[in-house]
Parts: sequence; structure tokens; C-alpha cells
Amino acid sequence: MFGNRRKALLVSAALVGGAMLMTACQDSDTTKDNGAAKGSSSSPGKAGDSGSSSGSSSTGGGKDTTKGNGGSGKGTDDGAGSGADTGNGGREQVEQSCGANDISWSTRSETQAGGYILVIAKAKPGITCYLPAELPTVAFGSDGTQAGPAEQSVGEQIKLSGSTAAYAGVNPKSTNTDGGKELDSIIVAVGDNDPDPVSLPVGTITVDKPIVTNWHTAPTDAVPFS
Repeated sequence: MFGNRRKALLVSAALVGGAMLMTACQDSDTTKDNGAAKGSSSSPGKAGDSGSSSGSSSTGGGKDTTKGNGGSGKGTDDGAGSGADTGNGGREQVEQSCGANDISWSTRSETQAGGYILVIAKAKPGITCYLPAELPTVAFGSDGTQAGPAEQSVGEQIKLSGSTAAYAGVNPKSTNTDGGKELDSIIVAVGDNDPDPVSLPVGTITVDKPIVTNWHTAPTDAVPFS
């Protein structure tokens, strides 16, 4: 009876041991599977890092493009530098002020207002320039006696081009007394700072407190009443 019970216990122990062995194997396999799973999950992580690196490279390309555009903009600004701004994004050539050497000069004697000299100014061929809204500079003799204003107000700027002419009247003697300097030419300049004044023959004239008008576009407006 005890022998049969002992056999039964041995068989039971064998069965329990086998079951425990199988369980241990399964646990080992599961551990290996989990390890493999963890290993495979780390690979996408590296791939993700690689993707981030690629993204940074792409962003860097974007920055370079922006800088390139900035350079282009600066080039455009530099290229648009010449001429006067018209206000609508365009530019036009700036026309020059007249100097005495830009002008063809002539004179003629007039009898009105006791007699005076009419100075006539035209732009030389191919030149367009502006006479300023101020008195012409007219001087006489070696001492440089200068004509004073014959008008109370300053005239307007005049554009000379082609056949357009400007006129100024010079009265070499505005006094009613005897005396004065006898001269045969006058010196004319566009303004006091004109570097190239011209000497114009006028015949014999008596100079005493001379006066000159502003520039006018009509000769009848250039009579120097004293």
C-alpha cells in the first residue's frame, strides 16, 4: 500500500517538475521576444533622428535662399539711384541751370525810356537749361561797376531751348546829371557765381548808376524804367 503511494508521489513530482520546466522555457522565450521588440523599436528612433537631421539641412537651405533674395533686393536699390524721383516709382533726367557759356548772346540798342540796351539770350544748339529767377549780372568798365535792379520783385525762372529767347533791359545811365564813364562794352553773367561771364560790344555808352531788369520772355516787358 505504501509502495503504491510512493510511486504516485514520484509520478506527481515528475509531472510538476516538467510543468515548471515548460513554464521556465516559455518565460525565457517571452523575455527574448520582448528584447527583440525593444531592439526593433530603437531602430525607428534612429531613423527618426536621421529624419530630423535631414529636416535641419532642408531648413538651412531655406535660410540661404532668403539671404540670396536679400542680396537681390539690395542690388535693385543700388541700381535705381540716378535721376529725380517723379513720385510714382519712375525717374527722369534733371535739367541744368544755364551758365553764360550755354547761351548765344546778342544785344541791340532801344530808344524807349531814354534809351537802353536790350540783352537777348538763347540756348546754344542741343542745350536745354534754366535761367534762374534773379537778376542777370551786368558789370561795366575795369572797376566792375554793377547794375542795380530796375524792378521791385524777382521774376520767374525761364526755360531756354531751341528758339526760345529771354530778354533783359539795361539802362547804363539812370541819373539826369551830367558826367559818367564812357565805355563800349558790358560784361554779362547769369549770376554772381557764374564762372564764365561774357563781354558784349554795345557801342559807346555813358555809365552812371546803371540798372537792369529781370529776365522776361517778351522784349516789351524788359524796358528798364528808372
